[in-house]
Amino acid sequence: MTPAMTTIAPHDPALDALWMPFTANKAFKARPRMLVGAKDMHYTSDDGRQILDGTAGLWCVNAGHCRPPIIEAITKAAQTLDFAPGFQMGHPASFALAQALKGILPAGFDQVFFSNSGSEAVDSALKIALAYHIARGQPQRTRFIGRERGYHGVGFGGISVGGIATNKTTFKAQLLPQVDHIPHTHDPARNAYSKGMPAHGAELADGLEAMVAKYGGETIAAVIVEPVAGSTGVLIPPVGYLERLRRICDAHGILLIYDEVITGFGRLGSAFAAQHFGVMPDMITLAKGITNAAVPMGATAVKGSIYDAVVQATEKGIEFFHGYTYSGHPLAAAAGLATLKLYADEGLFARAAAMAPAWEAAVHSLRGARHVIDVRNIGLVAGIELEPRAGAPAMRAFDAFVSAFFDEGVLIRTTGDIVALSPPLIISEAQIGELIGKVRRAVERQM
Repeated sequence: MTPAMTTIAPHDPALDALWMPFTANKAFKARPRMLVGAKDMHYTSDDGRQILDGTAGLWCVNAGHCRPPIIEAITKAAQTLDFAPGFQMGHPASFALAQALKGILPAGFDQVFFSNSGSEAVDSALKIALAYHIARGQPQRTRFIGRERGYHGVGFGGISVGGIATNKTTFKAQLLPQVDHIPHTHDPARNAYSKGMPAHGAELADGLEAMVAKYGGETIAAVIVEPVAGSTGVLIPPVGYLERLRRICDAHGILLIYDEVITGFGRLGSAFAAQHFGVMPDMITLAKGITNAAVPMGATAVKGSIYDAVVQATEKGIEFFHGYTYSGHPLAAAAGLATLKLYADEGLFARAAAMAPAWEAAVHSLRGARHVIDVRNIGLVAGIELEPRAGAPAMRAFDAFVSAFFDEGVLIRTTGDIVALSPPLIISEAQIGELIGKVRRAVERQM
């Protein structure tokens, strides 16, 4: 059914009640950008325009919008079992989804703990790490190491291990106390215009050895990194970096956690970045593409040895005092099962890998465009870095975002002065050309 078109006027009182997340509320309400429908590769705006989706929503609608198999699965679930408690009870779909995920996760990831978002998946992983070390008789391992410019959601655990300064400023008095950060891998002086993994920077993983020297390896519970950092502007790991990080963790008994909320479910052409890079962590946090974003859901996948250590440490009763009312919610589980089947039926992960060369060529055609100072890509994701406007950092990219929406009919994402692109995996080669052409015009239009 086509949605009714009712354009929201600037400063409309109907907008007043909502406090919008990660949004300049005053600026938005002065010039609203409203979406009222979606199908496949496009949104529909409130004034009836078709908006090409260059970001898979928020890195999450990997199979495209409003896909009938997912809609039908959610509808059937809502008519059959609207809710079932997950504490001391279960329902079949949550077990089936965990089993289906196990089938595409790297070997050895035998258990899945469900939550409702990537933020919750990260907090669950941090708690599991602590529980694991206690179960193994190493309760002194209480320290977490994140990475500068890392994004791990907005729970207090996630912003503590995260490395985006603006996300911490208001809350820094109450962050987790035993946290430190290794250097980020962004090195435009050596790696500008990289295609795939940058050649330089593997030695940046040695920042973890500096943490070991500073605190003692026996005090560190886990290191958490995004294999490809997304929300900070598409930072791709240098050749050899993840291998080096894995070796250091192994040498000191430190757990390695991959935050694959963005890279999971085909973004790089494999089910997960762990498989794409061939470097395995001990835990993987998931969300976004797990349900094609149709119903909120997160998950923490762990190696069987971690689950066994925690569960076997308690003789009887509850082994791990953690969980959420909506863990494994019936509608989310149904959406997840339908989404995984759709990925498989349409071969979307392989399709993403096949489209990657055309994507790379298109995004690197922006080299030399006005204001562009770097382009980087891997799989179906890209970062286009713009020269900051003097005295107004981030505003050139934000103005390009607004222009892209209103003038070009395309949805992009910006972080600082970086345009991040991550289209649904169903994008065609013609749509890739259309998207990049629109991005070029939106960027070059800026002062």
